[in-house]
Amino acid sequence: MRILFDQGTPVPLRRYLSNHSVDTAFERGWSHLQNSELLQASEQDDYQLLISTDQNLRYQQNLSGRQLAIIVLLSTSWPRIQLRIGDIQTAVDKIAPGDYIEVPI
Repeated sequence: MRILFDQGTPVPLRRYLSNHSVDTAFERGWSHLQNSELLQASEQDDYQLLISTDQNLRYQQNLSGRQLAIIVLLSTSWPRIQLRIGDIQTAVDKIAPGDYIEVPI
């Protein structure tokens, strides 16, 4: 699966998703994009999943009809996220196109 990390997603998480192709918004040169632009660019470049820490994403954007799946981590703290790696991996494995999942941290 092609996965994109937004700006707030800790990059070390990448090593726990080694069965997938993971890029960051920064690596793609998309750091300046607003949420709606980032969602559109992600879909146009055939990413299947966006992993974000933006808890307001579902309130600020119309997510219906999107093919891009979204996982929101409810913390930006890498030490806290590390404790939930298994939950994140499970969410990635079960997510379907257009799904939205929040992972409590």
